[in-house]
Amino acid sequence: MKRIGFVSTRISGTDGVTLETYKWYQVLERNGYECYFFAGELDVPPERSFLEPKAHFEDPEILELHKSCFGTQKRDPQLTKHIQRLKDHLKSKLRKFCEEFGIEMLITENALAIPMNIPLGMAITEFLAETCMPAIAHHHDFSWERKRFLINAVQDYLQYAFPPNLQCIRHVVINSEASRQLSYRKGISNVIIHNVFDFNNPPPPSNSKSRMLRKELGFSDEDLFILQPTRIVPRKWIERAVELASLLWMGHPRVVIPHESGDEGDLYALRVLEYAKRLGVEVLYMGDQVGSIHGFSRECKKKYTIDDAYQAADIVTYPSGYEGFGNAFVEAIYFKKPIVVNRYSIFVEDIEPCGFDVIDFESFVTRQLVERLKAFMEPDNLNTAVKKNYELGKKFFSYEVLEQKLLSTIDSFS
Repeated sequence: MKRIGFVSTRISGTDGVTLETYKWYQVLERNGYECYFFAGELDVPPERSFLEPKAHFEDPEILELHKSCFGTQKRDPQLTKHIQRLKDHLKSKLRKFCEEFGIEMLITENALAIPMNIPLGMAITEFLAETCMPAIAHHHDFSWERKRFLINAVQDYLQYAFPPNLQCIRHVVINSEASRQLSYRKGISNVIIHNVFDFNNPPPPSNSKSRMLRKELGFSDEDLFILQPTRIVPRKWIERAVELASLLWMGHPRVVIPHESGDEGDLYALRVLEYAKRLGVEVLYMGDQVGSIHGFSRECKKKYTIDDAYQAADIVTYPSGYEGFGNAFVEAIYFKKPIVVNRYSIFVEDIEPCGFDVIDFESFVTRQLVERLKAFMEPDNLNTAVKKNYELGKKFFSYEVLEQKLLSTIDSFS
């Protein structure tokens, strides 16, 4: 099985699913596999691509269908027909993709986990049931983890395809709680593969763009650059980063956010700005100027990269109330930055036991936390901590760890 087909709603941009897909692709390619891609939006080599607009969760028809499925428990017969018609269309396109590229195994990226595109999940499930093609279902988050999916008119489809329980599928999750819930709710055995970073290729020691970024934002060499490297959605608890900046008693307290709002609207972004203003903190949204070079498009089309933002930072804040795992945590470890982190549940279970040296807190920011941070930032303490953290990152969350677990999962089909 040397030809692998990745299937998702989109494989493009800097969202977590796309970035992890890229990491899996890198590991597979260096082990002699050929990877091809099926999605509604693609930023991959054209000769490896099969673009199908209806696979995207932002396709207008899919969006309208999605709205009709959630927030109600009654499904109109016409909606059922609509879903089935789209499912048949996507299944035929999926079959064509596999025939065109000679695909021998599929890897689905969240398409069988969170029901953003119900016809796509059903199409993949039926295709696999009909062909028994080996598949790895890589699950990043499930419907039961999001309140907006609890009331729905498609419970039968969620049970059937999100995720499906088929002999030809190996299931991979990104944290221990997801593993337990998948086993408990569906009776499905699974493998945990955490998010990773390429620790064997460390970042360069200096970066002129990061210095330019600091200067453009008005930071002097003495100013503390606080980076909040997450999307702007409520579960990120960005208010805690604002409170930290306020308590640090800086002359001009600022928090820099290098991402744009998520798929939950702009209301929270405005709320953060209003709250920060009351505390005398400036929040700088830079999502329109910062891109990534860790995805399929190796050329960043924006002025700065996320690497520039990390290397410009003095402190990384990660106060999330909930995370599927913690991409930004691993990235901060990679760039050898001190991290202020809320002890969210997945951190407590899957990351904290590794022994990282961080400034942690429980749900709210205090002056005691600020004093701990100041002591942590003493040069000797800081250098020792970030070096230790980097070695732990290499041990637990490197490409080599992914390689071992992913290749053994593929070997289980033999």
